[in-house]
Amino acid sequence: MSLSFKNRIALHYMIATAIITAIAFGAIYFIVQQTVFRNLDDDLSYEAHKHTGEIKIKDDTIVFKNKAEWEEREHHEIQVNPVFIQLIDERGRIMDKSPNLKEDYLPFNNLVFGGHFNASLKSRAIRQVQLPLEQDGKTKGYILAAMSSESAQSVILRLRNVLIISYLVILLGLYFISRFLAGRSIRPVQNVTHTIRQISSLNLKERVALPPNKDEIYSLSSGFNALLDRIENALEREKQFTSDASHELRTPLATLRGTLEVLIRKPRTQEEYEGKIQYSLGEIDRMTLTLEQLLLLARLGSLDTSKKEKLLSLPTIIDETLTHFQRQIADKNLVVSFDCEQDQELLVPHYYTNLMIENILSNAVKYSTNGGKLTISCKKLENHVVCSIRDEGIGINEGDLKHIYENFFRSDSLNHKHISGTGLGLSIVKKCAEAIQAKLNITSTLGKGTEVAITF
Repeated sequence: MSLSFKNRIALHYMIATAIITAIAFGAIYFIVQQTVFRNLDDDLSYEAHKHTGEIKIKDDTIVFKNKAEWEEREHHEIQVNPVFIQLIDERGRIMDKSPNLKEDYLPFNNLVFGGHFNASLKSRAIRQVQLPLEQDGKTKGYILAAMSSESAQSVILRLRNVLIISYLVILLGLYFISRFLAGRSIRPVQNVTHTIRQISSLNLKERVALPPNKDEIYSLSSGFNALLDRIENALEREKQFTSDASHELRTPLATLRGTLEVLIRKPRTQEEYEGKIQYSLGEIDRMTLTLEQLLLLARLGSLDTSKKEKLLSLPTIIDETLTHFQRQIADKNLVVSFDCEQDQELLVPHYYTNLMIENILSNAVKYSTNGGKLTISCKKLENHVVCSIRDEGIGINEGDLKHIYENFFRSDSLNHKHISGTGLGLSIVKKCAEAIQAKLNITSTLGKGTEVAITF
């Protein structure tokens, strides 16, 4: 049987409540039944013990002492619930009985002595007790006392019927109430389902409305919204990568194609072939660098930064990076000043810091003037590690400082067309800083140089 989620919740709730209600009603019925019969048994025991004193035992005969009083009492007293008394010997033979039994007699149960049990008299329900009659330590017979239990049975029967009918009515009402409550409970889930159906690759901005109570549904909704955020970011990175790659590769590819087409139009000298091939290889290297940096940007946006990254000494990272740029530094006759607090343990995230230092030093070396000075310092300030890299290069126009983190941005006001670059270096630095919650501060003076400060 296939049921909806709402109906399954209602069914499970109804079954659980039905079991609890059945136990409660069963306990009520049992307690009332025991109470009614206990009151009846107390009255029976009292009557049986009271009439035991009115019995005379002589030899094998057991009779009432004043039988005439019994008959007179029967005719003069109004008895709402009469008591029936019967005397029998040890063999079960009837010795005497109360006048109200007339031609009837009470049944003898030779298995029950001193206890109470249900019986019948003229097809009418009675409650009966039988007590032994002893003389000189020997059982001479038994006294049987009985009272009508029809009223008690009627009360118990009515209670049973009321409980059964109430139980069925409660179950019926419970089913509809639980369906209503289940419908209200899963309404946030239905909202999530509705939102999911509305979402496509064209409207990823849609989000699930968070419920007011921070419960499991809230966690589900917020988790789904976080998933949508990751998907949207991934698609945005894909769109950005496609747009950037197509924009930046279109021109060099067209140039490369034009160069090769010109090259094959007519025979060329070896020097012309070599020149065009070198030019083409340079364009290919530039496209390769652009693609590598675009892929790096896309990868930086998708990396999980919640995991703790391996820490490494900042001076070690800077020293390794300077070794990497040793040839370029020598070609420009740059003077490098590296000031570091050796007595401090300057630990920083290895992967992201290495990318940041590499790109910043690459810019500092590229845009420095020949014979200039490159100043690097790192120190610990309170609980933070601060790294500063300053060059004495061409600097950045003040109006361009707000655009330096944009992809492919290169200031047109500067005369650096002869300096190769893709305009992605500082974009990568910015992404790395965001990944490790580092702060960037770039100051520059046109014609005097640029300083980049990183606070980890």
